[in-house]
Amino acid sequence: MILSHPLERDWDAIDTVFLDMDGTLLDLHFDNHFWLEHLPRRYAEERGLAPAKAREFLFDQYRAKRGTLAWYCIDHWSELLGLDIALLKAEVEHLIAVHPRVPEFLEALAARSKRRVLVTNAHPRSLALKMERTRLAGHFERVISAHDLKHPKEAAAFWNALQEVEPFDPLRTLFVDDNLDVLRAAADYGFRWLLAMLQPDSKSPPAQISEFPAALGFAPLIAELAGASTSQQAAVA
Repeated sequence: MILSHPLERDWDAIDTVFLDMDGTLLDLHFDNHFWLEHLPRRYAEERGLAPAKAREFLFDQYRAKRGTLAWYCIDHWSELLGLDIALLKAEVEHLIAVHPRVPEFLEALAARSKRRVLVTNAHPRSLALKMERTRLAGHFERVISAHDLKHPKEAAAFWNALQEVEPFDPLRTLFVDDNLDVLRAAADYGFRWLLAMLQPDSKSPPAQISEFPAALGFAPLIAELAGASTSQQAAVA
């Protein structure tokens, strides 16, 4: 299905908001630091390798697995590398951070009676660590990990499986993500409302995206919701 994706959202035409976690609600700096810096260093230490050799091996593995469920799977990497990935993530958990104004945005959605669903590729143990650290879980009506559905969000099968456990109308659901491959899969599924986040990692410059409607953060959406609410109240009066 090919749809145009409006640059401005009509909140009266949106019932549900699906939100990605890493890079969308949470700063991707934690994940980038872990996979690109912390894990290579700890793997080199454990294996007695030169740092460059450890990075070369790991980055080859990353490229081979990217976009698959294994790429997001703590158990896969623990078995492959002989390391406790969950424990290593806990070593740098102080870097887990929420993007600015995320709680405010989630509460604004609740005030407009929008169903809020966290839809993430993160492994359940990574998800649990981040929800414990950020205290965001209470802001959602439902939290779904792709591992429970056996497919990553990049795969068409994921969206079919999601429809079975969380029925939704793709024409009345807004999906927000920072991963273009995931957004393309959602577009192929028939989502009318899509939004790409331009700066998933606060320590990196914003991306240049023209393929989808995009935003630097949640301030514009909060303003939209406030404006839509004011207009609705005026219409009622």
